[in-house]
Amino acid sequence: MSAFLMMGPMLSDDLGEREFASPSPTVSSPRPSPSVAPSTPPSSAAPATLRLAFAGDVHFEGDYRDVPSSPSSTLGPMSDILRDADLAMVNLESAVTLRDAPTSKEIEVPSNRYWFRAGPAALDVLARSGVDVVSVANNHGADFGLAGLLDTIRAAETSDVALVGVGRNHREAFAPHRVKVKGTDVAIHAADASFRESADAIWAAAPGSGPGLASARGPGVATLAAAVQESARTDDLVIVYLHWGEEGNACPSPTQQSLARRLEAAGADIVVGSHAHTPLGAGLHGSTYVSYGLGNFYWYHGRPPHTGVLRLSVRGGEVVADEWLPGRFRPEGGAPTPLTGDAGTAAVRDWKDLRGCTDLGPGPGPDVGAASDTRDHAGQAESGVTDKLPDFAVSISRIGPSVRLGMRSHDPQTCPVPLADLRHLVVTHVGFDGRARRGELVVHADVAEDVAGVFAALYAERFPIERMLLVDEYGGDDDRSMAANNTSGYNCRRVAGQSAWSDHAYGRAIDINPVQNPYVVGSEVRPPAGRPFLEVDRTAGAPSQPGVIRDGDVVRREFDRIGWEWGGLYSDPDFQHFSAPDIP
Repeated sequence: MSAFLMMGPMLSDDLGEREFASPSPTVSSPRPSPSVAPSTPPSSAAPATLRLAFAGDVHFEGDYRDVPSSPSSTLGPMSDILRDADLAMVNLESAVTLRDAPTSKEIEVPSNRYWFRAGPAALDVLARSGVDVVSVANNHGADFGLAGLLDTIRAAETSDVALVGVGRNHREAFAPHRVKVKGTDVAIHAADASFRESADAIWAAAPGSGPGLASARGPGVATLAAAVQESARTDDLVIVYLHWGEEGNACPSPTQQSLARRLEAAGADIVVGSHAHTPLGAGLHGSTYVSYGLGNFYWYHGRPPHTGVLRLSVRGGEVVADEWLPGRFRPEGGAPTPLTGDAGTAAVRDWKDLRGCTDLGPGPGPDVGAASDTRDHAGQAESGVTDKLPDFAVSISRIGPSVRLGMRSHDPQTCPVPLADLRHLVVTHVGFDGRARRGELVVHADVAEDVAGVFAALYAERFPIERMLLVDEYGGDDDRSMAANNTSGYNCRRVAGQSAWSDHAYGRAIDINPVQNPYVVGSEVRPPAGRPFLEVDRTAGAPSQPGVIRDGDVVRREFDRIGWEWGGLYSDPDFQHFSAPDIP
Protein backbone atom coordinates (compact mmCIF):
# COMPACT_ATOMS: atom_id res chain seq x y z
CA MET A 1 0.00 0.00 0.00
CA SER A 2 1.41 3.39 -0.93
CA ALA A 3 2.16 6.10 1.61
CA PHE A 4 -0.98 7.94 0.53
CA LEU A 5 -3.24 5.03 1.42
CA MET A 6 -1.81 4.35 4.87
CA MET A 7 -4.33 4.91 7.62
CA GLY A 8 -3.33 5.94 11.10
CA PRO A 9 -4.30 4.05 14.26
CA MET A 10 -8.02 3.46 14.59
CA LEU A 11 -9.97 5.52 17.09
CA SER A 12 -10.72 3.85 20.39
CA ASP A 13 -14.25 2.61 21.07
CA ASP A 14 -14.71 4.95 24.02
CA LEU A 15 -14.43 8.17 22.01
CA GLY A 16 -17.36 10.48 22.62
CA GLU A 17 -18.97 12.20 20.37
CA ARG A 18 -19.42 32.17 -11.61
CA GLU A 19 -16.86 33.41 -16.58
CA PHE A 20 -13.67 32.85 -18.24
CA ALA A 21 -13.10 29.17 -17.59
CA SER A 22 -12.80 26.44 -20.13
CA PRO A 23 -14.42 23.18 -19.09
CA SER A 24 -12.52 21.30 -21.75
CA PRO A 25 -10.38 18.50 -20.29
CA THR A 26 -6.64 19.02 -20.43
CA VAL A 27 -3.89 16.46 -20.66
CA SER A 28 -1.35 15.90 -17.92
CA SER A 29 0.51 13.19 -16.09
CA PRO A 30 -0.19 12.39 -12.46
CA ARG A 31 2.16 14.11 -10.03
CA PRO A 32 4.35 11.71 -8.06
CA SER A 33 3.45 11.18 -4.42
CA PRO A 34 5.35 13.33 -1.91
CA SER A 35 8.73 11.91 -1.15
CA VAL A 36 8.98 9.99 2.09
CA ALA A 37 11.77 11.52 4.16
CA PRO A 38 13.91 9.58 6.66
CA SER A 39 12.12 9.06 9.94
CA THR A 40 14.96 10.73 11.85
CA PRO A 41 16.43 13.60 9.82
CA PRO A 42 19.76 15.01 10.93
CA SER A 43 19.29 17.34 13.89
CA SER A 44 21.29 20.05 12.15
CA ALA A 45 18.90 20.19 9.18
CA ALA A 46 16.51 23.15 9.08
CA PRO A 47 12.82 22.19 8.89
CA ALA A 48 11.62 21.83 5.31
CA THR A 49 8.88 24.10 4.03
CA LEU A 50 5.74 22.31 2.86
CA ARG A 51 3.45 23.83 0.26
CA LEU A 52 -0.15 22.77 0.78
CA ALA A 53 -3.02 23.51 -1.63
CA PHE A 54 -6.71 23.43 -0.71
CA ALA A 55 -9.62 23.86 -3.12
CA GLY A 56 -13.37 23.55 -2.60
CA ASP A 57 -16.33 21.58 -3.94
CA VAL A 58 -15.96 19.28 -6.92
CA HIS A 59 -18.44 17.07 -8.73
CA PHE A 60 -19.18 15.83 -12.23
CA GLU A 61 -22.85 16.58 -12.87
CA GLY A 62 -24.96 18.17 -15.59
CA ASP A 63 -22.97 18.81 -18.75
CA TYR A 64 -19.84 17.41 -17.06
CA ARG A 65 -21.16 13.94 -16.25
CA ASP A 66 -19.01 12.34 -18.94
CA VAL A 67 -15.77 14.10 -17.99
CA PRO A 68 -14.42 11.13 -15.95
CA SER A 69 -14.80 8.83 -18.97
CA SER A 70 -12.09 10.76 -20.81
CA PRO A 71 -8.67 9.26 -19.97
CA SER A 72 -7.00 12.69 -20.26
CA SER A 73 -9.52 14.81 -18.32
CA THR A 74 -8.46 16.97 -15.37
CA LEU A 75 -9.92 19.76 -13.25
CA GLY A 76 -8.71 22.27 -15.81
CA PRO A 77 -5.93 24.87 -15.96
CA MET A 78 -5.81 25.48 -12.21
CA SER A 79 -4.74 21.85 -11.76
CA ASP A 80 -1.18 23.10 -12.21
CA ILE A 81 -1.42 24.75 -8.79
CA LEU A 82 -2.50 21.48 -7.20
CA ARG A 83 0.28 19.52 -8.90
CA ASP A 84 2.86 22.04 -7.77
CA ALA A 85 1.94 21.54 -4.11
CA ASP A 86 3.52 18.95 -1.82
CA LEU A 87 0.00 17.95 -0.78
CA ALA A 88 -3.33 19.01 -2.33
CA MET A 89 -6.90 18.41 -1.16
CA VAL A 90 -10.48 19.00 -2.37
CA ASN A 91 -14.03 18.04 -1.37
CA LEU A 92 -15.83 15.58 -3.68
CA GLU A 93 -19.60 16.23 -3.54
CA SER A 94 -20.52 12.77 -4.78
CA ALA A 95 -20.88 9.16 -3.86
CA VAL A 96 -18.24 7.19 -5.77
CA THR A 97 -20.57 4.62 -7.29
CA LEU A 98 -22.39 3.67 -10.48
CA ARG A 99 -25.55 2.52 -8.71
CA ASP A 100 -28.84 4.12 -9.68
CA ALA A 101 -30.91 3.77 -6.48
CA PRO A 102 -30.70 7.08 -4.56
CA THR A 103 -31.22 7.00 -0.81
CA SER A 104 -34.02 8.77 1.03
CA LYS A 105 -33.44 12.36 2.11
CA GLU A 106 -36.60 12.64 4.16
CA ILE A 107 -35.37 15.44 6.43
CA GLU A 108 -34.49 17.79 3.57
CA VAL A 109 -37.34 19.76 1.98
CA PRO A 110 -38.46 18.07 -1.26
CA SER A 111 -37.56 21.02 -3.50
CA ASN A 112 -33.98 21.02 -2.25
CA ARG A 113 -33.14 17.32 -2.60
CA TYR A 114 -30.27 16.45 -4.90
CA TRP A 115 -28.37 13.21 -5.49
CA PHE A 116 -24.86 13.27 -6.95
CA ARG A 117 -22.68 10.36 -7.99
CA ALA A 118 -19.64 9.59 -10.07
CA GLY A 119 -17.90 6.33 -10.84
CA PRO A 120 -14.41 5.40 -9.66
CA ALA A 121 -12.97 7.10 -12.75
CA ALA A 122 -13.70 10.43 -10.98
CA LEU A 123 -10.86 9.64 -8.60
CA ASP A 124 -8.56 9.20 -11.60
CA VAL A 125 -9.49 12.71 -12.76
CA LEU A 126 -8.54 14.05 -9.34
CA ALA A 127 -5.25 12.14 -9.34
CA ARG A 128 -4.31 13.49 -12.78
CA SER A 129 -5.13 16.97 -11.48
CA GLY A 130 -2.63 16.72 -8.63
CA VAL A 131 -5.10 15.97 -5.83
CA ASP A 132 -3.69 13.76 -3.08
CA VAL A 133 -6.48 13.67 -0.49
CA VAL A 134 -10.26 13.92 -0.92
CA SER A 135 -13.02 14.42 1.63
CA VAL A 136 -16.35 12.74 0.93
CA ALA A 137 -17.80 13.74 4.32
CA ASN A 138 -20.56 15.96 2.98
CA ASN A 139 -24.29 15.98 2.22
CA HIS A 140 -23.77 13.94 -0.96
CA GLY A 141 -21.22 11.34 0.15
CA ALA A 142 -24.00 8.86 1.04
CA ASP A 143 -26.47 9.85 -1.69
CA PHE A 144 -26.78 6.25 -2.93
CA GLY A 145 -27.25 4.51 0.37
CA LEU A 146 -25.22 1.89 2.13
CA ALA A 147 -24.35 0.06 -1.08
CA GLY A 148 -23.09 3.27 -2.69
CA LEU A 149 -21.11 4.12 0.45
CA LEU A 150 -19.40 0.73 0.38
CA ASP A 151 -18.62 1.27 -3.32
CA THR A 152 -16.95 4.55 -2.31
CA ILE A 153 -14.82 2.80 0.29
CA ARG A 154 -13.83 0.07 -2.14
CA ALA A 155 -12.92 2.60 -4.84
CA ALA A 156 -10.51 4.28 -2.42
CA GLU A 157 -8.65 1.02 -1.81
CA THR A 158 -7.30 0.94 -5.37
CA SER A 159 -6.99 4.69 -5.98
CA ASP A 160 -3.92 6.92 -5.93
CA VAL A 161 -6.07 9.43 -4.04
CA ALA A 162 -6.74 8.99 -0.33
CA LEU A 163 -10.34 9.38 0.89
CA VAL A 164 -11.13 10.69 4.36
CA GLY A 165 -14.31 11.16 6.35
CA VAL A 166 -15.79 7.76 5.47
CA GLY A 167 -15.33 4.26 6.84
CA ARG A 168 -16.75 0.81 7.50
CA ASN A 169 -17.29 1.87 11.10
CA HIS A 170 -17.09 5.08 13.11
CA ARG A 171 -13.43 4.51 13.96
CA GLU A 172 -12.45 4.44 10.29
CA ALA A 173 -14.70 7.38 9.44
CA PHE A 174 -13.07 9.65 12.03
CA ALA A 175 -9.54 8.30 11.57
CA PRO A 176 -7.07 10.56 9.77
CA HIS A 177 -5.14 9.92 6.62
CA ARG A 178 -1.52 9.93 7.75
CA VAL A 179 1.47 10.66 5.53
CA LYS A 180 5.05 11.87 5.97
CA VAL A 181 5.91 14.76 3.65
CA LYS A 182 9.43 16.19 3.61
CA GLY A 183 10.05 14.80 7.07
CA THR A 184 6.80 16.21 8.51
CA ASP A 185 4.20 13.80 9.90
CA VAL A 186 0.82 15.01 8.66
CA ALA A 187 -2.63 13.85 9.86
CA ILE A 188 -5.71 14.86 7.82
CA HIS A 189 -9.25 14.50 9.20
CA ALA A 190 -12.59 15.32 7.52
CA ALA A 191 -16.18 15.61 8.73
CA ASP A 192 -19.57 16.92 7.63
CA ALA A 193 -21.08 19.77 9.66
CA SER A 194 -23.81 20.78 7.19
CA PHE A 195 -27.55 20.24 7.60
CA ARG A 196 -28.33 16.55 7.97
CA GLU A 197 -30.68 15.44 5.17
CA SER A 198 -31.62 11.96 6.43
CA ALA A 199 -31.88 10.13 9.74
CA ASP A 200 -30.17 7.07 8.24
CA ALA A 201 -27.13 6.14 10.31
CA ILE A 202 -24.84 6.23 7.26
CA TRP A 203 -24.92 10.06 7.42
CA ALA A 204 -23.39 10.17 10.92
CA ALA A 205 -21.20 7.24 11.87
CA ALA A 206 -21.39 6.32 15.57
CA PRO A 207 -20.33 3.37 17.72
CA GLY A 208 -22.21 0.29 16.55
CA SER A 209 -23.87 2.06 13.58
CA GLY A 210 -21.80 0.36 10.90
CA PRO A 211 -20.45 2.12 7.78
CA GLY A 212 -20.94 5.86 7.53
CA LEU A 213 -19.59 9.37 7.15
CA ALA A 214 -17.83 11.34 9.87
CA SER A 215 -20.19 13.98 11.25
CA ALA A 216 -19.34 17.14 13.17
CA ARG A 217 -22.90 17.63 14.40
CA GLY A 218 -24.20 16.84 17.88
CA PRO A 219 -22.15 14.06 19.51
CA GLY A 220 -19.96 13.91 16.41
CA VAL A 221 -18.29 17.16 17.47
CA ALA A 222 -16.79 15.50 20.56
CA THR A 223 -15.76 12.44 18.52
CA LEU A 224 -13.97 14.60 15.95
CA ALA A 225 -12.31 16.73 18.64
CA ALA A 226 -11.05 13.59 20.41
CA ALA A 227 -9.65 12.24 17.14
CA VAL A 228 -7.88 15.54 16.45
CA GLN A 229 -6.49 15.59 19.99
CA GLU A 230 -5.10 12.09 19.50
CA SER A 231 -3.43 13.11 16.24
CA ALA A 232 -1.94 16.22 17.85
CA ARG A 233 -0.11 13.98 20.33
CA THR A 234 1.74 12.10 17.60
CA ASP A 235 1.82 14.18 14.40
CA ASP A 236 3.66 17.38 13.51
CA LEU A 237 0.78 18.88 11.51
CA VAL A 238 -2.94 18.25 12.01
CA ILE A 239 -5.39 19.33 9.28
CA VAL A 240 -9.20 19.21 9.44
CA TYR A 241 -11.29 19.64 6.28
CA LEU A 242 -14.95 20.39 7.08
CA HIS A 243 -18.15 20.58 5.07
CA TRP A 244 -19.70 23.56 6.84
CA GLY A 245 -21.33 26.99 6.61
CA GLU A 246 -24.53 28.41 5.15
CA GLU A 247 -25.10 28.16 1.41
CA GLY A 248 -24.66 31.55 -0.25
CA ASN A 249 -23.45 33.27 2.94
CA ALA A 250 -19.98 34.79 2.56
CA CYS A 251 -19.64 35.15 6.33
CA PRO A 252 -19.14 32.31 8.82
CA SER A 253 -22.03 31.24 11.03
CA PRO A 254 -21.70 31.17 14.82
CA THR A 255 -21.72 27.37 14.57
CA GLN A 256 -18.69 27.46 12.28
CA GLN A 257 -16.83 29.78 14.60
CA SER A 258 -17.61 27.64 17.62
CA LEU A 259 -16.49 24.46 15.84
CA ALA A 260 -13.24 26.09 14.71
CA ARG A 261 -12.50 27.12 18.30
CA ARG A 262 -13.23 23.59 19.52
CA LEU A 263 -10.82 22.09 17.00
CA GLU A 264 -8.20 24.73 17.77
CA ALA A 265 -8.38 23.72 21.44
CA ALA A 266 -8.04 20.07 20.42
CA GLY A 267 -4.77 20.82 18.62
CA ALA A 268 -5.69 21.38 14.96
CA ASP A 269 -3.08 23.44 13.11
CA ILE A 270 -5.20 24.04 9.97
CA VAL A 271 -9.01 24.05 9.68
CA VAL A 272 -10.43 24.56 6.19
CA GLY A 273 -13.64 23.66 4.41
CA SER A 274 -16.38 24.32 1.90
CA HIS A 275 -20.17 24.07 1.35
CA ALA A 276 -21.34 27.70 1.03
CA HIS A 277 -20.53 27.63 -2.73
CA THR A 278 -18.79 30.99 -2.33
CA PRO A 279 -15.41 31.91 -0.81
CA LEU A 280 -15.30 33.02 2.84
CA GLY A 281 -12.64 34.75 4.89
CA ALA A 282 -9.46 33.15 6.20
CA GLY A 283 -6.72 33.94 8.68
CA LEU A 284 -5.29 33.11 12.07
CA HIS A 285 -7.01 32.46 15.35
CA GLY A 286 -4.18 32.06 17.81
CA SER A 287 -1.71 29.79 16.00
CA THR A 288 -4.44 27.88 14.10
CA TYR A 289 -5.03 28.82 10.49
CA VAL A 290 -8.75 28.81 9.61
CA SER A 291 -10.39 29.15 6.19
CA TYR A 292 -14.17 29.32 6.56
CA GLY A 293 -14.93 28.60 2.93
CA LEU A 294 -13.16 27.73 -0.32
CA GLY A 295 -16.15 27.97 -2.67
CA ASN A 296 -16.78 25.72 -5.66
CA PHE A 297 -13.88 24.42 -7.73
CA TYR A 298 -15.42 22.23 -10.47
CA TRP A 299 -19.19 22.62 -10.66
CA TYR A 300 -22.14 22.30 -13.01
CA HIS A 301 -22.79 26.04 -13.01
CA GLY A 302 -20.72 29.16 -12.47
CA ARG A 303 -22.74 31.02 -9.85
CA PRO A 304 -21.06 32.76 -8.16
CA PRO A 305 -18.09 33.08 -10.54
CA HIS A 306 -15.43 33.54 -7.84
CA THR A 307 -13.14 30.72 -6.78
CA GLY A 308 -9.51 30.02 -6.04
CA VAL A 309 -6.93 27.79 -4.42
CA LEU A 310 -5.66 28.45 -0.91
CA ARG A 311 -1.91 27.81 -0.76
CA LEU A 312 -0.29 27.55 2.66
CA SER A 313 3.41 27.32 3.46
CA VAL A 314 4.15 25.27 6.57
CA ARG A 315 7.44 24.97 8.42
CA GLY A 316 7.99 23.04 11.61
CA GLY A 317 4.27 22.27 11.86
CA GLU A 318 3.31 25.97 11.73
CA VAL A 319 1.68 27.96 8.92
CA VAL A 320 4.21 30.65 7.95
CA ALA A 321 2.51 32.12 4.85
CA ASP A 322 -0.83 32.09 3.08
CA GLU A 323 -1.77 32.94 -0.47
CA TRP A 324 -5.06 33.05 -2.39
CA LEU A 325 -4.66 32.12 -6.05
CA PRO A 326 -7.94 33.34 -7.59
CA GLY A 327 -9.91 31.88 -10.45
CA ARG A 328 -13.16 32.55 -12.24
CA PHE A 329 -15.94 30.39 -13.68
CA ARG A 330 -17.87 30.88 -16.87
CA PRO A 331 -21.65 31.01 -16.29
CA GLU A 332 -21.97 27.38 -17.38
CA GLY A 333 -19.42 26.27 -14.80
CA GLY A 334 -16.95 23.46 -15.32
CA ALA A 335 -13.30 24.28 -14.65
CA PRO A 336 -12.20 27.72 -13.48
CA THR A 337 -9.51 29.79 -15.19
CA PRO A 338 -6.76 31.52 -13.16
CA LEU A 339 -7.12 35.27 -12.74
CA THR A 340 -3.94 37.27 -13.25
CA GLY A 341 -2.91 40.90 -13.66
CA ASP A 342 -5.20 43.63 -12.36
CA ALA A 343 -8.18 41.25 -12.21
CA GLY A 344 -6.18 38.83 -10.08
CA THR A 345 -4.95 41.59 -7.76
CA ALA A 346 -8.51 42.83 -7.26
CA ALA A 347 -9.76 39.29 -6.58
CA VAL A 348 -7.08 38.75 -3.92
CA ARG A 349 -8.02 42.06 -2.30
CA ASP A 350 -11.69 41.03 -2.28
CA TRP A 351 -10.76 37.71 -0.68
CA LYS A 352 -8.81 39.46 2.07
CA ASP A 353 -11.76 41.80 2.66
CA LEU A 354 -13.92 38.74 3.41
CA ARG A 355 -12.01 38.42 6.68
CA GLY A 356 -13.82 41.56 7.88
CA CYS A 357 -16.86 39.51 8.96
CA THR A 358 -14.88 36.79 10.71
CA ASP A 359 -13.22 36.44 14.10
CA LEU A 360 -9.82 35.95 12.47
CA GLY A 361 -6.65 37.98 12.26
CA PRO A 362 -4.50 38.32 9.13
CA GLY A 363 -2.59 35.32 7.91
CA PRO A 364 1.15 35.13 8.59
CA GLY A 365 3.62 37.14 6.57
CA PRO A 366 3.00 40.31 4.55
CA ASP A 367 -0.68 41.19 4.23
CA VAL A 368 -0.68 43.53 1.27
CA GLY A 369 -4.05 45.15 0.60
CA ALA A 370 -5.49 44.65 4.06
CA ALA A 371 -3.90 47.50 5.95
CA SER A 372 -7.26 48.53 7.35
CA ASP A 373 -7.58 45.26 9.29
CA THR A 374 -6.95 46.15 12.92
CA ARG A 375 -7.50 42.73 14.47
CA ASP A 376 -4.73 40.89 16.29
CA HIS A 377 -4.14 37.15 15.84
CA ALA A 378 -6.70 36.33 18.49
CA GLY A 379 -9.32 37.95 16.29
CA GLN A 380 -10.12 40.74 18.75
CA ALA A 381 -10.61 44.31 17.57
CA GLU A 382 -8.21 46.84 19.02
CA SER A 383 -9.71 49.02 21.74
CA GLY A 384 -11.67 51.95 20.42
CA VAL A 385 -11.54 50.85 16.76
CA THR A 386 -14.84 50.38 14.93
CA ASP A 387 -14.98 47.40 12.57
CA LYS A 388 -14.66 48.58 9.00
CA LEU A 389 -17.03 47.09 6.47
CA PRO A 390 -15.83 46.17 2.98
CA ASP A 391 -16.94 48.55 0.25
CA PHE A 392 -20.47 48.05 -1.02
CA ALA A 393 -20.56 45.86 -4.11
CA VAL A 394 -23.38 45.21 -6.56
CA SER A 395 -23.72 43.38 -9.85
CA ILE A 396 -26.73 43.50 -12.18
CA SER A 397 -26.93 40.84 -14.85
CA ARG A 398 -29.39 39.10 -17.13
CA ILE A 399 -30.76 35.75 -16.01
CA GLY A 400 -28.01 33.49 -17.29
CA PRO A 401 -27.94 29.70 -17.48
CA SER A 402 -26.74 29.14 -13.92
CA VAL A 403 -29.37 31.39 -12.31
CA ARG A 404 -32.06 30.00 -14.60
CA LEU A 405 -31.32 26.49 -13.40
CA GLY A 406 -31.98 27.60 -9.84
CA MET A 407 -35.26 29.41 -10.59
CA ARG A 408 -37.30 26.23 -10.49
CA SER A 409 -40.55 27.95 -9.50
CA HIS A 410 -40.63 30.02 -12.70
CA ASP A 411 -42.98 28.52 -15.29
CA PRO A 412 -42.42 30.23 -18.65
CA GLN A 413 -45.84 29.03 -19.82
CA THR A 414 -47.83 30.75 -17.08
CA CYS A 415 -45.71 33.44 -15.37
CA PRO A 416 -46.60 36.98 -16.52
CA VAL A 417 -43.00 38.15 -17.09
CA PRO A 418 -40.38 36.32 -19.18
CA LEU A 419 -36.94 35.77 -17.69
CA ALA A 420 -35.51 38.06 -20.37
CA ASP A 421 -37.24 41.00 -18.63
CA LEU A 422 -35.76 40.17 -15.22
CA ARG A 423 -32.36 40.93 -13.73
CA HIS A 424 -30.25 39.12 -11.13
CA LEU A 425 -28.75 41.38 -8.46
CA VAL A 426 -25.92 40.40 -6.13
CA VAL A 427 -25.49 43.00 -3.39
CA THR A 428 -23.57 43.43 -0.17
CA HIS A 429 -25.72 43.83 2.92
CA VAL A 430 -25.14 44.00 6.67
CA GLY A 431 -26.32 41.05 8.72
CA PHE A 432 -27.82 41.14 12.20
CA ASP A 433 -24.31 40.44 13.49
CA GLY A 434 -23.08 43.70 11.96
CA ARG A 435 -20.96 41.91 9.38
CA ALA A 436 -20.94 42.15 5.60
CA ARG A 437 -22.86 39.44 3.78
CA ARG A 438 -23.67 38.55 0.19
CA GLY A 439 -27.29 38.71 -0.94
CA GLU A 440 -29.20 37.89 -4.13
CA LEU A 441 -32.41 39.30 -5.58
CA VAL A 442 -34.24 39.03 -8.87
CA VAL A 443 -36.24 42.09 -9.95
CA HIS A 444 -37.64 43.54 -13.16
CA ALA A 445 -35.04 45.10 -15.46
CA ASP A 446 -36.70 48.52 -15.33
CA VAL A 447 -36.26 48.83 -11.54
CA ALA A 448 -32.89 47.10 -11.13
CA GLU A 449 -30.74 50.25 -10.97
CA ASP A 450 -33.10 51.92 -8.49
CA VAL A 451 -33.14 48.84 -6.27
CA ALA A 452 -29.34 48.69 -6.30
CA GLY A 453 -29.25 52.31 -5.13
CA VAL A 454 -31.62 51.53 -2.27
CA PHE A 455 -29.47 48.69 -0.97
CA ALA A 456 -26.33 50.79 -1.29
CA ALA A 457 -27.92 53.32 1.07
CA LEU A 458 -29.09 50.60 3.49
CA TYR A 459 -25.56 49.22 3.57
CA ALA A 460 -24.03 52.65 4.17
CA GLU A 461 -26.29 53.16 7.20
CA ARG A 462 -25.81 49.54 8.35
CA PHE A 463 -29.49 48.67 8.29
CA PRO A 464 -29.41 44.94 9.10
CA ILE A 465 -30.94 42.28 6.86
CA GLU A 466 -30.85 38.72 8.14
CA ARG A 467 -30.61 36.95 4.80
CA MET A 468 -31.27 37.62 1.14
CA LEU A 469 -31.69 34.49 -1.00
CA LEU A 470 -33.72 33.79 -4.11
CA VAL A 471 -37.16 32.58 -3.09
CA ASP A 472 -36.45 29.38 -5.02
CA GLU A 473 -34.24 28.34 -2.11
CA TYR A 474 -37.60 27.82 -0.36
CA GLY A 475 -39.29 26.15 -3.31
CA GLY A 476 -41.06 29.41 -4.22
CA ASP A 477 -43.11 29.05 -1.01
CA ASP A 478 -43.75 32.53 0.38
CA ASP A 479 -44.59 31.23 3.86
CA ARG A 480 -41.33 29.28 4.10
CA SER A 481 -39.33 32.26 2.86
CA MET A 482 -40.97 34.57 5.41
CA ALA A 483 -40.47 32.06 8.23
CA ALA A 484 -36.74 32.08 7.41
CA ASN A 485 -36.77 35.90 7.63
CA ASN A 486 -35.61 35.99 4.04
CA THR A 487 -35.58 39.27 2.12
CA SER A 488 -36.79 38.50 -1.41
CA GLY A 489 -37.94 40.01 -4.68
CA TYR A 490 -39.28 38.11 -7.68
CA ASN A 491 -41.67 35.24 -6.98
CA CYS A 492 -44.10 33.97 -9.62
CA ARG A 493 -47.14 33.65 -7.34
CA ARG A 494 -50.70 34.91 -6.98
CA VAL A 495 -51.89 37.34 -4.34
CA ALA A 496 -52.73 35.27 -1.26
CA GLY A 497 -56.31 34.00 -1.60
CA GLN A 498 -56.85 35.63 -5.01
CA SER A 499 -56.42 34.81 -8.68
CA ALA A 500 -54.56 38.04 -9.50
CA TRP A 501 -50.80 37.98 -9.88
CA SER A 502 -48.78 39.47 -7.03
CA ASP A 503 -46.47 42.43 -7.69
CA HIS A 504 -43.70 39.96 -6.91
CA ALA A 505 -44.64 37.98 -10.03
CA TYR A 506 -43.69 41.04 -12.08
CA GLY A 507 -40.40 41.54 -10.26
CA ARG A 508 -41.61 44.87 -8.94
CA ALA A 509 -41.88 44.19 -5.21
CA ILE A 510 -39.49 43.42 -2.36
CA ASP A 511 -40.15 42.05 1.13
CA ILE A 512 -37.59 42.99 3.81
CA ASN A 513 -37.03 41.14 7.11
CA PRO A 514 -40.52 39.53 7.27
CA VAL A 515 -40.16 38.51 10.93
CA GLN A 516 -39.45 42.05 12.16
CA ASN A 517 -41.95 43.44 9.63
CA PRO A 518 -44.89 41.01 9.43
CA TYR A 519 -47.98 40.99 7.22
CA VAL A 520 -51.14 41.37 9.32
CA VAL A 521 -54.59 40.30 8.13
CA GLY A 522 -57.12 40.46 10.93
CA SER A 523 -55.83 38.20 13.66
CA GLU A 524 -53.44 36.37 11.35
CA VAL A 525 -49.75 37.28 11.46
CA ARG A 526 -47.42 36.12 8.69
CA PRO A 527 -44.95 34.78 9.55
CA PRO A 528 -46.15 33.71 13.02
CA ALA A 529 -42.72 34.57 14.45
CA GLY A 530 -43.51 38.21 13.65
CA ARG A 531 -46.23 38.48 16.31
CA PRO A 532 -43.90 40.00 18.96
CA PHE A 533 -43.28 42.90 16.55
CA LEU A 534 -46.93 43.95 16.20
CA GLU A 535 -46.70 46.50 18.99
CA VAL A 536 -43.45 48.10 17.80
CA ASP A 537 -43.67 51.86 17.43
CA ARG A 538 -43.04 52.53 13.74
CA THR A 539 -43.68 56.27 13.78
CA ALA A 540 -41.00 58.80 12.80
CA GLY A 541 -38.54 59.43 15.59
CA ALA A 542 -39.42 56.23 17.48
CA PRO A 543 -36.47 54.29 18.89
CA SER A 544 -34.92 52.11 16.23
CA GLN A 545 -34.85 48.35 16.56
CA PRO A 546 -32.63 46.07 14.45
CA GLY A 547 -34.27 45.19 11.16
CA VAL A 548 -37.54 47.01 11.92
CA ILE A 549 -38.89 49.40 9.27
CA ARG A 550 -40.42 52.66 10.53
CA ASP A 551 -41.38 56.10 9.20
CA GLY A 552 -38.40 58.33 8.47
CA ASP A 553 -35.76 55.59 8.56
CA VAL A 554 -33.36 54.83 5.71
CA VAL A 555 -35.60 52.10 4.27
CA ARG A 556 -38.64 54.38 4.01
CA ARG A 557 -36.57 57.30 2.73
CA GLU A 558 -34.89 55.29 0.01
CA PHE A 559 -38.00 53.56 -1.30
CA ASP A 560 -39.86 56.89 -1.19
CA ARG A 561 -37.01 58.39 -3.21
CA ILE A 562 -37.55 55.91 -6.06
CA GLY A 563 -41.33 56.26 -5.86
CA TRP A 564 -42.21 52.89 -4.29
CA GLU A 565 -45.15 52.33 -1.94
CA TRP A 566 -44.87 50.90 1.56
CA GLY A 567 -47.25 48.10 2.52
CA GLY A 568 -47.19 49.30 6.12
CA LEU A 569 -49.73 51.95 5.08
CA TYR A 570 -52.26 49.40 3.76
CA SER A 571 -55.52 48.75 5.64
CA ASP A 572 -54.11 45.25 6.23
CA PRO A 573 -50.55 46.36 7.04
CA ASP A 574 -47.80 44.52 5.23
CA PHE A 575 -44.80 46.07 6.96
CA GLN A 576 -42.20 44.06 5.02
CA HIS A 577 -43.55 44.97 1.57
CA PHE A 578 -42.47 47.65 -0.91
CA SER A 579 -43.73 47.80 -4.48
CA ALA A 580 -43.18 49.92 -7.57
CA PRO A 581 -46.09 51.97 -8.90
CA ASP A 582 -48.17 50.44 -11.66
CA ILE A 583 -46.79 50.90 -15.15
CA PRO A 584 -48.99 53.40 -17.02
